Amino acid sequence: MKVMVIVKASPESEAGEMPATELLAEMGRFNEALVKAGVMLAGEGLHPSRRGARVRFEGKRRTVVDGPFPGTKELVAGFWLWQVRSLDEAIEWIKRAPFDGGAEIELRPVFEADDFGEALTPDLREQEARLASRLHAKSQDR
Repeated sequence: MKVMVIVKASPESEAGEMPATELLAEMGRFNEALVKAGVMLAGEGLHPSRRGARVRFEGKRRTVVDGPFPGTKELVAGFWLWQVRSLDEAIEWIKRAPFDGGAEIELRPVFEADDFGEALTPDLREQEARLASRLHAKSQDR
């Protein structure tokens, strides 16, 4: 199963404070362990919300709101995408991460095709497979 590991923002991350070299090194070692174990598919940190935008959809109307956004606890500062056998395995991995200071990490399973049942028709499944194949090929070209 795939799991999205969501690193919640903090007042420090929203202020644009960069982690210390020691934490960056610890995180690098943790990421190396994830890659070596075949768990990590992707992972990135995000700029503070002041550098972002939100788009609200109401009927045909689109409203753009520039950051920063309130509610630090609801913002995302970074993420990983992991391939694991279970949510329990993902939890065991995240417990090893070098976080401190009240950091909060959210783990959410990613939908798989079978989760959609009959709504994902054979044609839609074929389309998804084609898109996945094209994305994989593009990632190999880089």
